[in-house]
Amino acid sequence: MAEQINSLEELGTAAGIESTAPVAAPREPVRDSLGRSYATGKRKDAVARVWIKPGSGKVTVNGKEINAYFARPVLQMILRQPFTIAGVEGEFDVMATVKGGGLSGQAGAVKHGISKALQLYDPALRGALKAAGFLTRDSRVVERKKYGKRKARRSFQFSKR
Repeated sequence: MAEQINSLEELGTAAGIESTAPVAAPREPVRDSLGRSYATGKRKDAVARVWIKPGSGKVTVNGKEINAYFARPVLQMILRQPFTIAGVEGEFDVMATVKGGGLSGQAGAVKHGISKALQLYDPALRGALKAAGFLTRDSRVVERKKYGKRKARRSFQFSKR
C-alpha cells in the first residue's frame, strides 16, 4: 500500500500542487515618535486612553498617582495584572486618562488599555496577555430600562385588589 500522507502540504506536493498560501508576517511594534504605545481600553461605561513608555513603573491616572486615584488595593492590583502576566513589572511608565463609569469600571478600562498598549509595544507579549483574557473587551454593560417595567426586567408589584 502507498505511504501515509500526514499533512495537507504533503498532499499538495504529492499531487504536484505548490502551496501559494501567504505566510502571516510577524507583528511589528507600534510606537510614536516619543517611543510610546497608545491604546484605548473599555469596560462598562468607562473609556480609558492609555500611553505606555519604558520607565520605572510609574502609573498616572488623570494626573494623579495610582494610590491617590484608585484608593482600594483591589483596584490597584487590577491595574498591575497585565505587567505581572507579561513579566515586565516596573519596566513601563503608564499615563492614562479615563472617563465615565465608576471606579471599578475605570480600573477595568485602564487594565484593558494597558494590555492592548503592551501588546502593541512588544508583540511578543501578545500570547501571554491573550491567554489570560486581557485583550478581550468585557462587553457586559447595564441593560436599558424598558417601558412598562420598573427596572430593566423587574415588573411593577401586582395587586389583586
